[in-house]
Amino acid sequence: MTAPLRISFDVDCPSDHAFSVWTSQIGTWWPPDHTVSGDPAEVVLESGPGGRIYERTAAGDRHDWGEVTVWDPPRRLSYLWHIGRERAAATEVAITFVDEGGTRTRVEIEHTGWEALGDDADAWRDKNRGGWDGLLSHFATAVREGIA
Repeated sequence: MTAPLRISFDVDCPSDHAFSVWTSQIGTWWPPDHTVSGDPAEVVLESGPGGRIYERTAAGDRHDWGEVTVWDPPRRLSYLWHIGRERAAATEVAITFVDEGGTRTRVEIEHTGWEALGDDADAWRDKNRGGWDGLLSHFATAVREGIA
């Protein structure tokens, strides 16, 4: 069994703002080098269980990335994640936004389900660790810039 990835960090904003930036504002901060096309016209995370996560290109092509499984604003978000793969090979991402009072939120991410990738599970976990490392600074910047 491949161990889950667990990542946690703090952002200087209330949890409702952090949740909103992650979800409804994802297209403003998600970097193009973390997409299928490399140059999406938009990145979308639809609200609610069953909501789709995808990119759309300027030509109108849609690349599905995942599906929301838990929607509990502003505390929790979970989704199946299969960017660049078939849905049957989806891993699972759970994000908790812990209100630490006032203007501080702890973001806790647990990325699991690597077994769906078979013999490639460990390699994909390692690749995703690097992906998270390259992604989260963009989120933190968007959170910071969105505070008036």
